Amino acid sequence: MMIRDRFSPARAGMAALMLALALAAVACGGFSVSVGTSSGGTDARLTARMQNAAGDSIGTVVMQEGSTGFLMTVMLEGLEPGPHGIHIHAIGSCSPDFKASGGHINVDDKQHGLLNPDGPDNGDLPNIYAAADGTVQAELFTTRAGPDLLMDDDGSAIVVHENRDDHMTQPIGGAGGRVACGVLSAG
Repeated sequence: MMIRDRFSPARAGMAALMLALALAAVACGGFSVSVGTSSGGTDARLTARMQNAAGDSIGTVVMQEGSTGFLMTVMLEGLEPGPHGIHIHAIGSCSPDFKASGGHINVDDKQHGLLNPDGPDNGDLPNIYAAADGTVQAELFTTRAGPDLLMDDDGSAIVVHENRDDHMTQPIGGAGGRVACGVLSAG
């Protein structure tokens, strides 16, 4: 009876789901949605205090360096429910209308998009999803932007867009306008 319980259809379904998530992470070329908690690297910790277009504080994005990249913890509120593109932008400025952050970090002049055969650029990330109440709680992982790119002379910023990123369309995957921005700083 115990053997049968260990290999129940529910457990088999969960194992299949976990395998599918792992394969999807590999297919995204270095980006994944994390399940669980981080451990390990403590070399760099960067925080972006996110604001909306009205200048209201809507949460944070914390980037903690690990041995192979950065774990990003996204905690936001006040977004429209549904998917939103999120990217790392090349300039550490959000004012006046979030366009001061420039385009994505893109040192190798790649095209935009995690699914683009000529991409992705260094600032590309998976989409985040706002719940019905407008909150986001997500963990992302990137290997494409290290401390040297994130904290160069002009810094960098995290930008959230109004729509989902299709990971192919140029230049920003059809993600639409910029609805939130935060400058990355140490701490």
